[in-house]
Amino acid sequence: MAVHSIKMPDVGEGITEAEIVEWTVAVGDLVREDDVLAAVMTDKATVEIPSPVDGKIRALQGDIGEMIAVGATIISIETADNGAAVEATGDVPDRPENIASAPVEEQKASTAPPSSPGTTEPAIKIDKAQAQSFAKGPPRAEGEKPIASPSVRRRAADAGIRLSFVRGSGPAGRIIHDDLDAYLRGAMEPVSSGPQPDTRVTETKVIGLRRKIAERMQDAKSRIPHITYVDEVDMSELEILRKQLNAQRKAEQPKLTLLPFIMMAVVRALKVHPKLSAHYDDAAGVVRQYGAAHIGIAVQTANGLMVAVIRHAEVRDIWGLADEAQRLADAARDGTITRDELTGSTITLSSLGSIGGIVSTPVINSPEVAIVGVNKMATRPVFVEGDFVPRKIMNLSSSFDHRIIDGWDAAEFIQHIRASLETPATLFMEP
Repeated sequence: MAVHSIKMPDVGEGITEAEIVEWTVAVGDLVREDDVLAAVMTDKATVEIPSPVDGKIRALQGDIGEMIAVGATIISIETADNGAAVEATGDVPDRPENIASAPVEEQKASTAPPSSPGTTEPAIKIDKAQAQSFAKGPPRAEGEKPIASPSVRRRAADAGIRLSFVRGSGPAGRIIHDDLDAYLRGAMEPVSSGPQPDTRVTETKVIGLRRKIAERMQDAKSRIPHITYVDEVDMSELEILRKQLNAQRKAEQPKLTLLPFIMMAVVRALKVHPKLSAHYDDAAGVVRQYGAAHIGIAVQTANGLMVAVIRHAEVRDIWGLADEAQRLADAARDGTITRDELTGSTITLSSLGSIGGIVSTPVINSPEVAIVGVNKMATRPVFVEGDFVPRKIMNLSSSFDHRIIDGWDAAEFIQHIRASLETPATLFMEP
C-alpha cells in the first residue's frame, strides 16, 4: 500500500492561494482515476480537482471556505500502486486534523444534548420567557391529549412549555426528553392547527463567489469616495426604433433589448469624455486611460453577480453588441464563462431590468472609475407643448470615483448618453 498526496494546484497568474468551495468525497470513500474530488476557487474561476489514481480517501485537509496555499497537500489517497502521476508520501495520521475526516459518530456525540428520562433537570438551560415564546400558538385539536411520563411533564412545566405544542417521537406519539431538547433548540416545528411563529435560524457560511463579491464590494466602498448622479431619459423614440429593428431582423440576428443601444450611447460618450474609460491604481497613484471601450455587463447568476466583459465595444455594431452580450450572459449562467471573459473591463453597465426601481446607487467595479446604472422604464405623463402626453421614461443612476472624476464631468458624460438615447438616429452616425 502507498499513500499519495494531491496538492493545491498552481493555476498561474501569480495566484498564491485558493479557496476550498466543495468536497465531493469523504474520508473512506473509494475513488477511481479522474473522479472529481474537490472544487477550489481563485478570484472568480472555479477549478475541479480530479483523482489521478484509483484508491481510498485517507485524509482531506481544509474546511469549506478555507484558503489553502498553492502547493500545500489537501488530499491523501491510499492506493495499491505507486501512481506516478502524484507525489508519494509516508503514512498520514489515523486521525487527520480536519472536519471532513472526523468520524460522524464522534461529531454527533460532541454536540448531542444529554437525555435523562429519570431526572427533572432540563438538558438545555433556557430562561422561562424564552421557553414560553416557543409555546405561543393554537393548541392541538380538541380532545387530543399529549402523552408523556411524569418526569417529562415536570421538566416541561419547569421550562414553561405546554406539551400540547410538542411533537412526540416515542411509541404511540409519546413525548420524550429528546423531543423537549429539540423543541427548546428550535429544531422542531410546533404542533399546530393554524399559523405558528417561525423560530428557525439558518446559518450559511459565506464562501466561493459570494465571498469574492463581498470582498470586492467592501474594498470598493471603503476606498472609493463615490458620487452618484441620477437623471431621467425619454426612451419613447428609441423604443419605436427598437421594435422596428426587431420586426425586420434576420433569423440569425439576436432580438434587441435596450442594453446594446445603451452600450452604443456609452461608446459615443466615451469618445468625447475618454477619461471615463480608465483604471485608477491608487497604490501607485496612476490613472490608466484606455482608448478601447471594454464594457462590463453585470450578470445575475444562481451563484451571485458576475461582470462579463464585451471587449472593444467601439468596433461592434448593434447586432454584434447584442449577440456578444447574450453569449456572455448565457456562459456566466451555465458556468462555462472563462477567466478572460470576466476581467479587463474599463467601464461597467449595471441593469436590474424590469425590477430596476426608480433610483439605485451602484458600486464602482474597482479599479474602474465609473459605472452606469440602468433603472426600469415606465410610461409616465410628461408635459409637452402645453399638454400632458404619455412618454416612456427611464432613469440612469451612475456612480463615479470622485478622486478622479469631478461632478461636472460626470454630469456631462451622462447628459451625452441621454442625448444619444433620446435621438437614437445619432447612434448610427459618425460622432
